[in-house]
Amino acid sequence: MHRLALATAAALAAAPAFSEGITLALPVDCALGETCFIQNYVDADPGPGARDFTCGHLTYDGHKGTDVALATHLEALSGVNALAAAPGVVTATRDGVPDHFLGAEMDFPEGQDCGNGVVIDHGDGWVTQYCHMQMGSIAVQRGEKIETGAVIGQIGMSGRTAFPHLHISVRHNGTLVDPFNTDDRLTCGSQGDDTLWQKNTPYRAGGLINAGFSFGVPSYDHVKWGKAHAPRISAAQGGLVLWGHLFGTRPGDTMHFKIEGPNGLFSEHDATIDKTQAQAMRAAGRRLHAGNTVPGRYIGTVTLIRDGRELGRLTAETTLTD
Repeated sequence: MHRLALATAAALAAAPAFSEGITLALPVDCALGETCFIQNYVDADPGPGARDFTCGHLTYDGHKGTDVALATHLEALSGVNALAAAPGVVTATRDGVPDHFLGAEMDFPEGQDCGNGVVIDHGDGWVTQYCHMQMGSIAVQRGEKIETGAVIGQIGMSGRTAFPHLHISVRHNGTLVDPFNTDDRLTCGSQGDDTLWQKNTPYRAGGLINAGFSFGVPSYDHVKWGKAHAPRISAAQGGLVLWGHLFGTRPGDTMHFKIEGPNGLFSEHDATIDKTQAQAMRAAGRRLHAGNTVPGRYIGTVTLIRDGRELGRLTAETTLTD
């Protein structure tokens, strides 16, 4: 199984637009584009619609932060730290809100959509808020002074969330600030230099999260949990299927599936995406029979294409046995 292949994009400049503002470090202990990805940005549309800071679709109406997501529930359960994005003083914490990993029912009190979280005051009117951390993982307390990169908890699925991620909101004197777009101007299809991030933080318009093999089309729940890939498949199971998990879909996107085995090409198929979705899964393959069943090593390649341009490519491997 392989994951998180995203197309290369121009990086944002590192210098913050606010001359007296804060500079933010990535608030999660992961590598963007490798072990995590940005699922949603701040909604820059003041009306009922939703657009991110590039006029793209990686947001939803009224979203007030940046969502850094993990590929699967099991990766979150293994423990991925949430980090302070800048030095400051902890002014609030919440713990004890249950997570809803692996299909658990969502259950949280009214007004606790953020789930388990932390608020940090950075001085000069700057505040960051962190949401959806694992129950029992909050590692700081109110009044504690912390530095950039301090562990404040772990990524979870508490509160109102459909996938494991850390939500970070930034405010200055009580006003929401998009750390990717501090001048609050939409420039469709381009990126400016008005960012609070201290390191290059590329904008990804969508991409592949994960890919793997199964003997049939896997359930979407198993894909999201991280249980869908089969490193060995028996011919008696009746099929060889390659699946791909992706985010930020747009109508007209194409997923190209190619499986190669001991005798060369086993199957090749294109699947067209018909609607915008935060995340989705598609799969393609063939039934196994005496004429096409050759035991051995099989390599699958999933490619995501948008407007004739490759957004991402992943490979996966399995062994077919008698």
